[in-house]
Amino acid sequence: MDETVGRHPDPTEEPVGDLVSRASRQISELVREEIRLAQAEMTRKGRRLGVGGGLFGGAGLVGFLAAQALVGGLIAALALLLPVWASALVIAALLAAVAAVTAVAGKKQIARAGAPVPEQTIDSVKADMAEIKEAAHR
Repeated sequence: MDETVGRHPDPTEEPVGDLVSRASRQISELVREEIRLAQAEMTRKGRRLGVGGGLFGGAGLVGFLAAQALVGGLIAALALLLPVWASALVIAALLAAVAAVTAVAGKKQIARAGAPVPEQTIDSVKADMAEIKEAAHR
Protein backbone atom coordinates (compact mmCIF):
# COMPACT_ATOMS: atom_id res chain seq x y z
CA MET A 1 0.00 0.00 0.00
CA ASP A 2 1.29 3.46 -0.93
CA GLU A 3 1.88 5.60 2.17
CA THR A 4 1.56 8.89 0.27
CA VAL A 5 -2.11 8.37 -0.57
CA GLY A 6 -4.36 10.52 1.67
CA ARG A 7 -1.45 12.37 3.24
CA HIS A 8 -1.03 16.09 2.98
CA PRO A 9 2.38 17.05 1.70
CA ASP A 10 4.76 18.25 4.36
CA PRO A 11 5.69 21.91 3.70
CA THR A 12 9.30 21.07 4.50
CA GLU A 13 9.28 18.63 1.56
CA GLU A 14 8.04 21.22 -0.99
CA PRO A 15 10.52 22.49 -3.55
CA VAL A 16 12.13 25.82 -2.67
CA GLY A 17 10.79 27.39 -5.87
CA ASP A 18 7.22 26.59 -4.84
CA LEU A 19 7.78 28.02 -1.36
CA VAL A 20 9.28 31.22 -2.77
CA SER A 21 6.44 31.55 -5.27
CA ARG A 22 3.81 31.06 -2.56
CA ALA A 23 5.57 33.53 -0.24
CA SER A 24 5.72 36.08 -3.04
CA ARG A 25 1.98 35.72 -3.71
CA GLN A 26 1.17 36.00 -0.01
CA ILE A 27 3.35 39.09 0.44
CA SER A 28 1.78 40.74 -2.63
CA GLU A 29 -1.68 39.99 -1.28
CA LEU A 30 -0.69 41.30 2.15
CA VAL A 31 0.64 44.54 0.67
CA ARG A 32 -2.56 45.05 -1.35
CA GLU A 33 -4.68 44.49 1.77
CA GLU A 34 -2.58 46.95 3.77
CA ILE A 35 -2.95 49.57 1.02
CA ARG A 36 -6.74 49.07 1.03
CA LEU A 37 -6.79 49.46 4.82
CA ALA A 38 -4.72 52.67 4.59
CA GLN A 39 -7.04 54.09 1.94
CA ALA A 40 -10.14 53.34 4.01
CA GLU A 41 -8.61 54.85 7.14
CA MET A 42 -7.45 58.01 5.35
CA THR A 43 -10.88 58.41 3.73
CA ARG A 44 -12.55 58.31 7.15
CA LYS A 45 -10.11 60.83 8.60
CA GLY A 46 -10.36 63.06 5.55
CA ARG A 47 -14.13 63.25 5.88
CA ARG A 48 -13.90 64.24 9.53
CA LEU A 49 -11.27 66.87 8.79
CA GLY A 50 -13.42 68.21 5.96
CA VAL A 51 -16.50 68.50 8.18
CA GLY A 52 -14.50 70.12 10.97
CA GLY A 53 -12.86 72.55 8.56
CA GLY A 54 -16.23 73.44 7.05
CA LEU A 55 -17.67 74.10 10.49
CA PHE A 56 -14.69 76.30 11.36
CA GLY A 57 -15.19 78.16 8.09
CA GLY A 58 -18.85 78.65 8.95
CA ALA A 59 -17.88 79.90 12.39
CA GLY A 60 -15.52 82.41 10.81
CA LEU A 61 -18.20 83.69 8.45
CA VAL A 62 -20.82 84.03 11.20
CA GLY A 63 -18.22 85.67 13.47
CA PHE A 64 -17.43 88.17 10.73
CA LEU A 65 -21.14 88.93 10.35
CA ALA A 66 -21.39 89.37 14.13
CA ALA A 67 -18.53 91.86 14.05
CA GLN A 68 -20.24 93.79 11.25
CA ALA A 69 -23.51 93.90 13.17
CA LEU A 70 -21.70 94.97 16.33
CA VAL A 71 -19.96 97.78 14.50
CA GLY A 72 -23.24 98.80 12.90
CA GLY A 73 -24.90 98.77 16.33
CA LEU A 74 -22.17 100.86 17.90
CA ILE A 75 -22.32 103.34 15.04
CA ALA A 76 -26.10 103.55 15.30
CA ALA A 77 -25.90 103.95 19.09
CA LEU A 78 -23.37 106.73 18.97
CA ALA A 79 -24.77 108.54 15.94
CA LEU A 80 -28.44 108.44 16.66
CA LEU A 81 -28.89 107.52 20.30
CA LEU A 82 -32.18 105.94 19.22
CA PRO A 83 -33.62 102.46 19.78
CA VAL A 84 -32.12 101.29 16.46
CA TRP A 85 -28.86 100.56 18.23
CA ALA A 86 -30.53 98.14 20.61
CA SER A 87 -31.78 95.96 17.77
CA ALA A 88 -28.32 95.97 16.15
CA LEU A 89 -26.75 94.79 19.42
CA VAL A 90 -29.30 91.98 19.81
CA ILE A 91 -28.52 90.71 16.29
CA ALA A 92 -24.79 90.94 16.99
CA ALA A 93 -25.22 88.90 20.20
CA LEU A 94 -27.24 86.23 18.38
CA LEU A 95 -24.66 85.95 15.58
CA ALA A 96 -21.85 85.69 18.14
CA ALA A 97 -23.67 82.86 19.92
CA VAL A 98 -24.11 81.00 16.61
CA ALA A 99 -20.40 81.47 15.83
CA ALA A 100 -19.42 80.08 19.24
CA VAL A 101 -21.60 76.97 18.88
CA THR A 102 -20.33 76.34 15.34
CA ALA A 103 -16.69 76.74 16.41
CA VAL A 104 -17.13 74.22 19.25
CA ALA A 105 -18.74 71.71 16.86
CA GLY A 106 -15.89 72.17 14.36
CA LYS A 107 -13.25 71.70 17.03
CA LYS A 108 -14.89 68.46 18.17
CA GLN A 109 -14.94 67.10 14.60
CA ILE A 110 -11.25 67.86 14.07
CA ALA A 111 -10.34 66.33 17.45
CA ARG A 112 -12.29 63.15 16.54
CA ALA A 113 -10.43 62.82 13.24
CA GLY A 114 -7.05 62.68 14.98
CA ALA A 115 -3.73 62.92 13.21
CA PRO A 116 -3.85 62.47 9.41
CA VAL A 117 -1.84 59.25 9.64
CA PRO A 118 -3.18 55.72 8.95
CA GLU A 119 -2.38 54.50 12.49
CA GLN A 120 -4.19 51.17 12.21
CA THR A 121 -2.40 50.37 8.97
CA ILE A 122 1.00 51.27 10.42
CA ASP A 123 0.37 49.01 13.42
CA SER A 124 -0.81 46.22 11.12
CA VAL A 125 2.24 46.54 8.86
CA LYS A 126 4.55 46.44 11.89
CA ALA A 127 2.83 43.29 13.12
CA ASP A 128 3.08 41.74 9.65
CA MET A 129 6.79 42.55 9.41
CA ALA A 130 7.42 41.06 12.85
CA GLU A 131 5.56 37.89 11.80
CA ILE A 132 7.55 37.67 8.55
CA LYS A 133 10.84 38.12 10.40
CA GLU A 134 9.86 35.50 12.95
CA ALA A 135 8.85 33.05 10.22
CA ALA A 136 12.12 33.68 8.38
CA HIS A 137 14.13 32.76 11.48
CA ARG A 138 12.35 29.40 11.89
